[in-house]
Amino acid sequence: MPNVEIHGYAIVSDNDCIADASGRTPEILRNDADWAYFQAELNRSAVTVLGRLGHEANPNPRGRLRMILSSSSTGLERRADGWWWNPETLPWDRAIGIVLPEGGRVAVPGGRRVFDLFLAIGYDAFHLTRAEGSVVPGGVPVFSGCGKGRSAEAVLSERGLRPDERRILDPAGPVSLTIWRSAAGL
Repeated sequence: MPNVEIHGYAIVSDNDCIADASGRTPEILRNDADWAYFQAELNRSAVTVLGRLGHEANPNPRGRLRMILSSSSTGLERRADGWWWNPETLPWDRAIGIVLPEGGRVAVPGGRRVFDLFLAIGYDAFHLTRAEGSVVPGGVPVFSGCGKGRSAEAVLSERGLRPDERRILDPAGPVSLTIWRSAAGL
């Protein structure tokens, strides 16, 4: 497998949600400072891995290379809008070896199924942004393991990631960012 760094990116509410009950990102989780940070991080990445719904909902005007998770793919297929990958039929190591034979940074902006998959594969870093003071009733949690008192931070910690210092991206929100890193990446 080529040398890749896997970085997850999510903005969550205080109840650890990334979307409302319909799967859409609510306005309360949209923040200009977070968006600028996220776009700069995507610019540093060789490929962006996301779910089909996220791909369809978010245009790609900069033409960044994408891997789209989809059960409709037979394995890994090159289509006009990116690489379509079914992780049930082709393992990550083989897929990324084809997409990034020289290696590089992998950006993983979700959704939840994608975040959960990469918990198992292993993140080198997870950029957890929190829109403090916000709640998304009945929303979609960032990880399926969230809920019943388990926070996103607890899930990341259980997977061996450790937090850097919390920093404020937007004091008006406030919106904070904590990067969680694997022990190997510390």
